[in-house]
Amino acid sequence: MTFKSLQDKIETLGNPAKWLRDVPVGAYQYPVQAQFTNWRDEQHAWHETVGLLDQSLHMTDLYVEGPDTIRLLSHVGVNSFANYGRNKGKQLICCGPDGHLIGDMVLFGLEDDKVNIVGRPPVANWIRYIVETGDFDVTCELDQRAVSNPQPRKTFRYELQGPNAWELLDRLNGGNLEKPKFFQMGEVTIAGHRLRALAHAFAGAPGLEFWGPLEIGAEVKAAIVEAGADYGLKLVGGRAYGTCAVEAGWIPSPLPAIYSGEALRGYREWLPGDGFEANGSIGGSFVSSAIEDYYLTPWDVDYGRLIRFDHEFIGREALEAMRDRPHRRKVTLEWNAEDVLAVERSILVGDRPGKYMETPLAHYAAHPYDAVLVNGRLAGLSTYPCYLARDRQWISLAMVDEADAVVGKEVVLIWGEPDGGSSKPGVEPHVQMEIRATIQPWPYARQARLLRSAA
Repeated sequence: MTFKSLQDKIETLGNPAKWLRDVPVGAYQYPVQAQFTNWRDEQHAWHETVGLLDQSLHMTDLYVEGPDTIRLLSHVGVNSFANYGRNKGKQLICCGPDGHLIGDMVLFGLEDDKVNIVGRPPVANWIRYIVETGDFDVTCELDQRAVSNPQPRKTFRYELQGPNAWELLDRLNGGNLEKPKFFQMGEVTIAGHRLRALAHAFAGAPGLEFWGPLEIGAEVKAAIVEAGADYGLKLVGGRAYGTCAVEAGWIPSPLPAIYSGEALRGYREWLPGDGFEANGSIGGSFVSSAIEDYYLTPWDVDYGRLIRFDHEFIGREALEAMRDRPHRRKVTLEWNAEDVLAVERSILVGDRPGKYMETPLAHYAAHPYDAVLVNGRLAGLSTYPCYLARDRQWISLAMVDEADAVVGKEVVLIWGEPDGGSSKPGVEPHVQMEIRATIQPWPYARQARLLRSAA
């Protein structure tokens, strides 16, 4: 069955909270080689030597240029753009009119009136809609992620991270590399090519993210690999790459809060019926018949501290009304090893297996939501479970009620979907099982926590 728009799909199939659970699309794809050596060593690399992360294929790029660029960003972003411009990085956080998150992307200030907006598709789609239906003197160029785009990408995008990253970058640059401050931009020369770069530190380790025309990507990579042999360089494949976000404390893909409300009907009519939003599967043990129960606020993911009520923006009135209410807090959950082993044992022995835990990333939907309980009551949501080889630990990120978000407190996570599981292809018949977990700070990686506190 085909649908003219997301709104048409909702009107045809009914409640999106129900059919999104059975969408036959699994977790977000990282279309790079799964592992170059093994994902365990690749996870170690950004902690102990240096890792090369290839970000060229899995993210959507939106280029916005024109005299109203900053006015547009200020209109859609809850954070301030008063001093934003060339050579500055920034997180763009967007909400709908009701104050719930549509998502976030990373901004690269190419010029004072030109930005590259990079990340998962929802925010890029939202901005394009605002431009097409608003009055902004800008142009937009969309470069879709590889899984939605049969054409070659416009650029390559690499990141070097780890304790040896600066030495390697200095050698590649021929010495005298000027290190930009966190989330500031600079330049680096590799294989004779001058490249724009951002001090991003996605996994919390030292290093740079840099990009350039796709045509020189292979040459740049070859130079990095050759020089990197002296610094313990590891190429990081898709399996290890996906754990970076969890370790660094970033929730990459909240369900965009767009599926309900008359104020967003026009947007749903604009969105395609087969796009990311129409196929963004929901999975996990938390189940509700109200799609709004899956929506998140900026405070849920620790973006409340970034909201600035110094400008008019979409969702401002709703956020002002929310700000003094109790909010959930983002935390890391350390999963109990004995309970994880009980899940593994159930798969090997007996006739009531728990949900299979894919290693190192155990989420099987685009938007994973597992219930977190305290004394039997729902106290929050867990998302993006992963295994960290260096710590020999399963962890996940969670949003927990403020009163329960106490470091060291034990909670219970429900692993697996109810009623034997949904019909998503990645979900086999299973039973739900309880996993005890201990609340820890985020980011889980100590190096990322130190970087965050210094930023």
